[in-house]
Amino acid sequence: MESKIIDGTAHAAAIRREVKEIVDTGVVKNPHLAVVLVGENPASLVYIKHKRNACKEAGIKFTLHSLPETATQQEVLGVIDALNNDPSVHGLLVQQPLPPQLNTHEVVLRVNPKKDVDCLHPHNLGLVAMGQAHILPCTPSGVVNLLKRESIDITGKHAVIVGRSNIVGKPLAFMLLEENATVTICHSRTKNLPEICRQADILVAAIGKPKFIAAHYVKEGAVVIDVGINRENSKLCGDVDFENVKCKASHITPVPGGVGPMTVAILMENCIRAYQLQN
Repeated sequence: MESKIIDGTAHAAAIRREVKEIVDTGVVKNPHLAVVLVGENPASLVYIKHKRNACKEAGIKFTLHSLPETATQQEVLGVIDALNNDPSVHGLLVQQPLPPQLNTHEVVLRVNPKKDVDCLHPHNLGLVAMGQAHILPCTPSGVVNLLKRESIDITGKHAVIVGRSNIVGKPLAFMLLEENATVTICHSRTKNLPEICRQADILVAAIGKPKFIAAHYVKEGAVVIDVGINRENSKLCGDVDFENVKCKASHITPVPGGVGPMTVAILMENCIRAYQLQN
């Protein structure tokens, strides 16, 4: 069986075009994303470059507010407060990870929930859990979007998520429940993990271990979504052993070029949603 490789890059480009059309019609005037960066984490700089490029393509203003690695909690909170109070800023995100001297939880709490385009604030995650979200977390929303844009039916399917983080695993579970899937969340303490994964119609890997999901974890004909981004021998790879799993899956996402581009594209959508919430 040769699986269909899901082209996240093409789907993400379509979303950016849709956002650009909304901006071009003038329904949304001068949407503006502000990003706060503390220090110069190399991975963070790459992610910010992708966000800046996506904003340019979607017609969204982008500003970067850089602070030194040594910035104090009060300095970071002061920048967030200023951006919260600036009516010309519609989307606000603080690039993570933050340096060790900073309290990440306190930083997340300080962002105005209406500007929280990363959907990390407990208020917004609570709304996701209740099925009443205005802004959706970027990566989980990217996953659900990919399934829908590929016309993969979610209703009644058994979705197994490997990983229980607040950024991917937990919110994705709520979003798939909202789409009428039956959801199982697995993690590092799960017993019989391969056996549970083999029950999945839709298998999502978000565990942060390179090529962890091997062929014997996958049921013949399952849809496999790889959220992982790992570096192995200076090459990017996912949490799925792509070469061996693609022979069993009906659909599979590559790394790079799968969920990653979708995460940034959904951020553009969230900027529009945040604008609408504030206006």
